[in-house]
Formats: sequence, C-alpha cells, structure tokens
Amino acid sequence: MHTHLQGEFAPLHHRGGPGDEDAFPALRKRWEGELAKGGWTCVGWPTEYGGRGLSIAQQVIFHEEYARAGGPGRMGHIGEGLIGPTLIAHGTEDQKRRFLPGIRDGSTFWCQGYSEPNAGSDLANVQTRAVQDGASGDWIVHGQKVWTSLAHESDWIFVLARCDAGSRGNRGLIFLLMPLKQPGIDIRPIRQISGSAEFNEVFFDGARAKAADVVGAPGEGWKIAMALLGFERGLSTLGQQMHFRHELDMVIAAARANGALRNPAIKRRLATAWAGLRTMRYNALRMLSGNDDGQLRGEMLIYKYYWSNWHRQLGELAMDVLGAEGNLLGADDARRARLQGLFLFSRADTIYAGTNEIQLNIIAERGLGMPKEARVQA
Repeated sequence: MHTHLQGEFAPLHHRGGPGDEDAFPALRKRWEGELAKGGWTCVGWPTEYGGRGLSIAQQVIFHEEYARAGGPGRMGHIGEGLIGPTLIAHGTEDQKRRFLPGIRDGSTFWCQGYSEPNAGSDLANVQTRAVQDGASGDWIVHGQKVWTSLAHESDWIFVLARCDAGSRGNRGLIFLLMPLKQPGIDIRPIRQISGSAEFNEVFFDGARAKAADVVGAPGEGWKIAMALLGFERGLSTLGQQMHFRHELDMVIAAARANGALRNPAIKRRLATAWAGLRTMRYNALRMLSGNDDGQLRGEMLIYKYYWSNWHRQLGELAMDVLGAEGNLLGADDARRARLQGLFLFSRADTIYAGTNEIQLNIIAERGLGMPKEARVQA
C-alpha cells in the first residue's frame, strides 16, 4: 500500500471519505483501477464473482491495514460494499453478469437513491413513484431523492420507489437500478456549511429503468432495501473506525503542539475518546460474527447511534483543543482546516442515515421488544 501511495497517488494519503469526498475525485477513481489491478477490490466477494473469497478475519485485517496505511476514501464503496453484495444475494444471474465486473474493476460507480425530503429517517415514507410502461416493460420514474452522496460522480443509482399507487409504508415498493446519464434525471449539488458539495438532490422526470433492472420482484423493494442496509453495517465499518483513529491522532497531535494536552479535562476527554473507539471495534467484530445475508442483527442496532455520537463529540473536542485558533479561516494551516472540517461535518452525523431519535426507537422496538405504546409511556 505504501509503495503505491506515491508519485501520482501521493496526494491521496488519508484523504476522501465522509466530509472530505470533494478531495481528488478523478484521482481516487484512478486509484480504484490501481487497486483492481492487484485484486484488492471486492476482497470478500466469492471467487466466482471476481473476489478473493477472504474470510471475515482476513477482511478485517485488510480493511484495518488499508486505513492504517492512509488509503483514501473509496469511490467504489457503495458499489463494492452495498449494491454488489445485494446483487450477489438477491440479484438475477443476468444482473450479476452485467453489473458486478464493472464494480470489481473500478470502472463503474454507484450512488444510493433512498432519502427524500419527506422520507429520511422514515424511509418507508418514500413517494418517488414508478409506473410500468405496458409497451416496453420499462419502469417510468418520477420524484426526488436528496442527500445522495457522490451522485455527480456516479454512473448508476439504485432507487427505492413506490410501484403500487395505493400502498403505504413499506408495502408496494420496488428496488430499481438506473443509469444516471439519461434524459429525465437532473442532479443538483447541495453546498454544505463546510464548503463541500458531496451531497446532491436527484430529480426524476420520466427517467427509465429497464424491466431487467428490478432487483427482486415489484413489491419486494423493502426487503431488498433492508438487506442492503445490513451490508452497509458490515466490514467497511472497520475501515471507518481506522479513519476515526486517524482523526483522533490529529486531535492528539494538535493538543501536543499547542499545549492543550496539559489541560486535565482535555486529557480526560482524549482518553474517553480512545476508549470509545475500542468499544466500537469490539462491537463491530460482534456484528461480523453472524451470517452474510445482510440481515440486521441485534449488535447492528446500536452501531449507528454509538458511532455518530462519538464522532460528533470528537469534532467538539477538536475545536476545544484548537481554542481561539479554531476561529481562524484560511488554508495556511492544513491540520487546522481538517479539524474544522471534522467539527462541521460531524454535526450532521446524528441526523443522516437515521436520526438519534429514530435509532433509539429502533433499539427499543427491535432490540428490547418494547411495543410503541410502552415506548411512548417510557
């Protein structure tokens, strides 16, 4: 890894990932091809689909060492970690043949069309609609998705839409694979407080998905969507944690450099952050001890709630370590800018991918078995 993160790829060291997706997107796409040449994409996929068929333990080692070496945030993460395993588990042989090779060789990039203005944490409230064309069999899609990471850099999007006009909640949904470069799709960047624009709104106005690009059957969209979310809380979480470790190391280095480490309160918070990161790792290992079918297990229910709060607190700690210097803007100090970016982006961690309140409801209902009535009274 260190050998390849040199020359052309030297700027990618510890760059990319949430909050830093604007960093070198074209170069990071070339990096995906470089990884693929060595067979280091899709390492956990079965060998018959081009992967290495690595065991869980071997994949843990790879993801942790990749991040430890400073490997950049993966432009192919959504393809490799989400839609690829979903197609392997639930796709047709034709879908696997057409889509998996492009993910594996780093030439096709995907984004996720789940959230909508009125269907974020309440994903079952999606209103984007799909109507089948009786002549061609295609599905005609109208609606809007929001907070779509890297849509402007992607080739395909998987979309959860409503195919039964009279349905409500998680019934009557369809899971579609759609090319982004077609008439009827408009991608609009969302500029964030940090200045980056890795998220987008995606508007569908008569865009088409082929009949052969439905995963599962019409009406089974919720089942496929939930299986995909199970894969989202899979092995890549170990790489995420190594990225967190790098951020924690940056905060510690800043505290050493400006003397904040002599403050007992700062020192205590840094120790608490380190302990929290270890707790996260052990829970991730528990998560990975089950089946590989993408089904959510008890350990997974607490993961998002825990890491998002931990990361937000790390951002706050970073600003407290910087002190008055954290109010300065400018590119004169790269470490300060990175820590400011950590603070600004992590404010959203407890909102996106399910708010804290929604996460606690899920833990209460699915983890503790509390009915809604009991949860409200509690």
